[in-house]
Amino acid sequence: MNDWNRLRETFRQIWGYDEFRYPQGEIVKTILQKRDALIVLPTGGGKSICFQLPALLQDGVTLVVSPLVALMENQVTELRDRNLPAATLHSDRSRSQKKAVLNALEHQKLRLLYLSPETLLSRQVWQILAQPHIDINGIILDEAHCLVQWGDTFRPAYRRLGAVRSTLLKNRPPKTRIPVAAFTATADSTAQQTIREVLKLRQPQQFLQNPYRPNLSLHLRHTCTPRNRKQQLLKFLKQHPQESGIIYARTRRDCETLAYWLQQQGFATAAYHAGLGSIDRRQLEAQWLNGQLQFVVCTSAFGMGINKPNVRWVLHYQVPALLSEYLQEVGRAGRDGKPAIAVSIVSEPTGWLDPSDKQRQQFFRDRETAQLRRAKQLAKQLPKSGNLDAVKTEYKDAEIALSLLHSRGQLTWRDPFHYKILDSTPNPDSNTDAIREMQRYLRSRRCRWMFLLEAFGFGEEAKPCGKCDRCRR
Repeated sequence: MNDWNRLRETFRQIWGYDEFRYPQGEIVKTILQKRDALIVLPTGGGKSICFQLPALLQDGVTLVVSPLVALMENQVTELRDRNLPAATLHSDRSRSQKKAVLNALEHQKLRLLYLSPETLLSRQVWQILAQPHIDINGIILDEAHCLVQWGDTFRPAYRRLGAVRSTLLKNRPPKTRIPVAAFTATADSTAQQTIREVLKLRQPQQFLQNPYRPNLSLHLRHTCTPRNRKQQLLKFLKQHPQESGIIYARTRRDCETLAYWLQQQGFATAAYHAGLGSIDRRQLEAQWLNGQLQFVVCTSAFGMGINKPNVRWVLHYQVPALLSEYLQEVGRAGRDGKPAIAVSIVSEPTGWLDPSDKQRQQFFRDRETAQLRRAKQLAKQLPKSGNLDAVKTEYKDAEIALSLLHSRGQLTWRDPFHYKILDSTPNPDSNTDAIREMQRYLRSRRCRWMFLLEAFGFGEEAKPCGKCDRCRR
C-alpha cells in the first residue's frame, strides 16, 4: 500500500469518510512533508482533521496550541472516544491528571497534546519539551485569529510563540524539522501577515478559502431605545420557537443580566462566559448540545470548536468590535448546510436615543488606550533586555507591556523567556483600522456578504447573495 492509500485508509477507518474535502488532502500532505502552513478555512470546513490525521500517522507528539479549555476538551474527547492517544493540559485539570499527562508526554506515549499558550510556556511543561529525546513532529496553532485579537493585552503569551520552534531546535540534531501550521476560519490580509510574522513561518504553504456560506443569511436591525432592543429580541425568539441558537453579548455582566431577564420571560437559557467554573461550563455546553437549553447567552468564549451542526440562528444583542470576531460568531450557525440566519441588533446610526453601543465601544477604546499608555511608561523603566519572570515580579503588567512593544516592532524575543527592547520607530496600530472596518460594515448599504468577502481579500469572488437584508431591499 502506498503512502496516499495508507493515508486515505486511516482517514476512512477513524473518521468514516471515503474522500477528503478540498483542500483537506493537500493540507495533510503539506504537514506530513514537514512544511509550514497558513490555513484559512470557513467554520465547519473540517480543519481539525487536517492536523489530527498527520499526527496519528507519525511518531512523536504534535503540540496543538488552543485558546479555550472547551475547545481542547471537545476535540480530545472525540479522539479518546476513538481510542486515540491524545490529551489536554490546562488549569482546570487536577494535580493527578496533570501528572499523568506529563508522564505520558515524557515517555512519548502521546500523539496529540492540546494546551494553551500559557501552559506550553509554563516551567513544568517546557522542561520536558526542551529535552532532546522528546520527538516533536509539529506545532499547530488552532484558532490562530486569537493571536491577533487577544495577543497584545488579553493573552500576551501568544506573542512569545514565534520563539518556541527555534529554541526547541537548539537542543536537537542539526537536520531536525519542526513544522508550524496556523489554522483559522477568519483572517484578512493584515491578520495573515501578523500570524506569519509572529509565528516566524518559513515560506508557508497557504490555503485560503473565502468564508461565504450560501445557506447563511445576514441581517441588521436598528433600535432606537434599550427597551426596543429587548422587544426586538423577544419578537425574534417568538419567530424561531424550538430552534437552537446563540445570543452574543460583549461582557460577563451583560450576559448574566440578559439571561436572567430571558429566564423570567420563560425561556430555557443560561449565561456562559469565561468567569464560570470548569464544571459549570461543561454542564452548560452539554445542556445546549442535547437540547435542554434552546440557546445560550454568551461572550465570545462560547461556540469556538463546539460542534453543533443544527444551530439555526445567531443573534448579536451587542456586536463585536472587529469584523473577524463577527464572522467567527455568525459562522456558528448552519454548519449542517441547511438554511440559517444571523441577526445583529444595533443602535440607529446617530446613537442619540440609544447611546449604549457607542458607550460600550468607547469603554473598550479607553481601556486599550490606558493599557498602551501604561505600557509606554513601563517600557521606560524596564531593563533593555532581561528575563520575563524576573521583570514580572518587579513590575506589574510587565508581560502586557512587553507584548505591546512586540506588536509595535519595538521588541524581540530571544527565546520564549528572554526579551530585548529595540531602538526603533513603532509600527502603526492596525487595530484602529479594524474597528473602523466593522463600523463601515454596519453602515454599508451594499450586500452584506459582498462587503465581507472584499474585506477579507476575496473581492474577485464576491457577488450579491440575494438573501441578506440589503439584497432583499
